[in-house]
Amino acid sequence: MSLLLLNSCDTNTIAGDLQSMQSERWPASQKVNFEFPKLDSIHPFNVYLNIRNTNAYPFSNIFLIAELEYPYGKIKVDTLEYKMANPDGTWLGTGIGSIKESKLTYLENFNFDEPGTYKLSISQAVRNNGDTQGVSQLEGITDVGFTIEKTTNK
Repeated sequence: MSLLLLNSCDTNTIAGDLQSMQSERWPASQKVNFEFPKLDSIHPFNVYLNIRNTNAYPFSNIFLIAELEYPYGKIKVDTLEYKMANPDGTWLGTGIGSIKESKLTYLENFNFDEPGTYKLSISQAVRNNGDTQGVSQLEGITDVGFTIEKTTNK
């Protein structure tokens, strides 16, 4: 597992990681797992989920299940829906060419108030309209990740 720590004068990003999906497909059974570095317990942070998709992604939105495990064992589970495309079909997000990266807000002004390591698991929960079973292989997803940024006090 790799962890990318970032420190720059131009950004508030202090940590992040990205995992590639094999064959640009995200199986419904695959959780993408991360660990957060030790963070200041007083200062609030914003946590984002990062999704990179290609033109092969067949939906205008995405459903994700995020599980945040606290150091002392508490688990926070959220089912999240994010818009990925405009009504005209153009992708949201940034990037040039066929790959777009979406920075999706997960936690705002969040305090990592328990000392120790936090763990984040992300899985996809996309379904076709009318289907009770989820999409087993979500096509067009190249990478899944997170970033943590310091909040700015204005």
